[in-house]
Amino acid sequence: MNARGALGRYGEGLAARALAGSGMTVVERNWRCRSGEIDIVARDGDALVVCEVKTRREGPFEHPMAAVTPVKADRLRRLAERWLAVNGGAPPGGVRIDLIGVVLPRRGAPRVEHVRGVA
Repeated sequence: MNARGALGRYGEGLAARALAGSGMTVVERNWRCRSGEIDIVARDGDALVVCEVKTRREGPFEHPMAAVTPVKADRLRRLAERWLAVNGGAPPGGVRIDLIGVVLPRRGAPRVEHVRGVA
């Protein structure tokens, strides 16, 4: 695995812990199909949550939240539909797409931001 992949996996681990800490249950990580990958699938009560995780080192780069463009949001919706088709359909609470941005500062603890219902 290269440094970028390791950074992403580290951020996904932090995101999964943050979700669990907020009372959500992580159902699956790194689910893949021909169309792409879902970073985290979780349950929030009776809702299914598809989470996109973006991790960046602190610096001149764009904020992780800026990485989800309308094209990316459409792709996440299609991936969610595919996951539901493979795993038995939508739960009673429906489906939500969330974004988790992880920023790793030069010093100090990582910052994890969770935005619900981005797409």
